[in-house]
Amino acid sequence: MKAALLNLVENQVSRFRQMAGLSDAEAVNLKSLLLKLNVLTVYRPLSDNFSGMSLKSGDRRFMLINSNQPKCRQHFTIAHELYHLYVDPNPMPHNCSADGKKSDAEQCADAFALMFLMPADGVRQMIPDNELMSGHVSLASVLRIEHYFSVSHSAALNRLFDLRLIDRNERDLYLQYPVKKTAREYGYDTTLYEPGNENLVIGNFGEMARRLFDEEKISEGHYIELLHKIGINDSED
Repeated sequence: MKAALLNLVENQVSRFRQMAGLSDAEAVNLKSLLLKLNVLTVYRPLSDNFSGMSLKSGDRRFMLINSNQPKCRQHFTIAHELYHLYVDPNPMPHNCSADGKKSDAEQCADAFALMFLMPADGVRQMIPDNELMSGHVSLASVLRIEHYFSVSHSAALNRLFDLRLIDRNERDLYLQYPVKKTAREYGYDTTLYEPGNENLVIGNFGEMARRLFDEEKISEGHYIELLHKIGINDSED
């Protein structure tokens, strides 16, 4: 991407963080943020080449996330889709996929996701002073960064490379490490790299359905049908 476009995205990230009530350094709890922004988000097991999608209609926003993908990938997809929902001047329904040549809008969304999930100040704060001074970021620091910001190993390395905290040779070397095995050896939980959140729904869909039922605007059968649509079984305790 051109430097001017990257600078634009960086400013967009800063403004979005301010709007969301986030500092310029802290990690993001994406599920809490989606609830705060009232983005109806549904996680479903989908095909391997489909990461997610988003739709916007007026003030209503919707996101679909592939629960078959690792949680770290899900986080990147959510941040990518937030760009389309809140920043993209001409958002179009699309399949968020890692395959194929990407348009300028998709490249901006990817850059936005990296910067939003791993703000520059926050990344630097996670690196010991001696490593910053030496110009060498250790593998331990890389793992600490990816787990603090809940991102993939490759995303953390790409962000460090973009910030010129590691060079291409270091990035390529660290990319060769088996991620889950290395994380376990350093004492980290590996669920970040595993699928999850199947059938999870974030948003006020259930709340709205309940209100309609309580106000006798829909029948009990219709209310139960709506709950089933978001994976809720009314017979469960």
